[in-house]
Amino acid sequence: MQSKLTLRLDEKLIRKAKSHARRSGKSLSQLVAEYFALLDSRPSAASEPTPTVSKLRGVLRGSGVDTDDYREYLEKKYL
Repeated sequence: MQSKLTLRLDEKLIRKAKSHARRSGKSLSQLVAEYFALLDSRPSAASEPTPTVSKLRGVLRGSGVDTDDYREYLEKKYL
């Protein structure tokens, strides 16, 4: 069963969204519905880490690098 949903958004944002929907060949309602469906399928913060993070986990173990070393690196890089 479909229900009506009213959203209050900035006019500029609405124009951009409608333009994007037109280019995509979809209605604005379809885009919003697809986005809402994605929200439910995205992993939560407490779920498994991404494959890249999993590969990097523990890579510095035993290297002697600590947060002070990283802070010093960032200060040299950006200051």
